[in-house]
This record gives sequence, structure tokens and C-alpha cells, in this order.
Amino acid sequence: MIGNLNHVAIVVPDLAAATATYRDVLGGQVSDPIDLPEHGVTTVFVNLPNTKIELLHPLGEDSPIGKFLEKNPSGGMHHVCYEVPDILVARDHLKAGGARVLGDGEPKIGAHGKPVLFLHPKDFCGTLVELEQV
Repeated sequence: MIGNLNHVAIVVPDLAAATATYRDVLGGQVSDPIDLPEHGVTTVFVNLPNTKIELLHPLGEDSPIGKFLEKNPSGGMHHVCYEVPDILVARDHLKAGGARVLGDGEPKIGAHGKPVLFLHPKDFCGTLVELEQV
């Protein structure tokens, strides 16, 4: 059902410093920051030959990743994102198998302008999983 690994997301306490590290130290091609108010984050993508790294920083005081940074002040890996051809078919298949979809279960538009859903980490070996329709 899942396709390619779309990205690995890393929460960072300082987005400018993290962007500089990936651009200047590692030589990565980085995007401009993108504010996603619906998700409560600002994101920067680091493009790699085979996938992307998503740098996440809280946007606003109610950001869902604010608590992550409280527990992990240096930041850390937040989620993995897999591509699926049809997000509703994938959602329904996973729910039928007992997986829990976070939020209201309806896709939201993600950073790439495509529908996304998040799956409960307890159902996937302790890892928060994002699905993105391609």
C-alpha cells in the first residue's frame, strides 16, 4: 500500500540555525520557510536525491509540536511520511485493520499542497506516520 518515503521530519528549536546547518555544513538544497497555520508549524524542506528532510518549528503558542520541544529541547525526529496513491482508500484500509487516524480522520492539505493524514504512533512501532497522497 505505501509507496516511496516522502520525507523524514525533524523538530528543531531554531529553524534558521537548523537551515544553515543543512545548507552550509551538509551542503543541502533547502527551501524557503513555509508557514502552515492549519498545522501550527513553519517548515523548511531539504531536498535529497532520494527523499527530503522536513525541518519543523512551532508556529504560534498552540503548535502541536510545542510539547515535543518541551520534552526534547534540542529537537529530534518527529515523523516519517510515506506516499500513497489514494489517501481515502489507504485510510479506510488502515482503519479496517485497526489503525487509528489522528484528528477527525479527514485529510488536511499539507506542505506540498496535497492531502495528508497522521496515524497514531502506538500502531506503528512507536513512530508517528504521515501519509501523503501523490
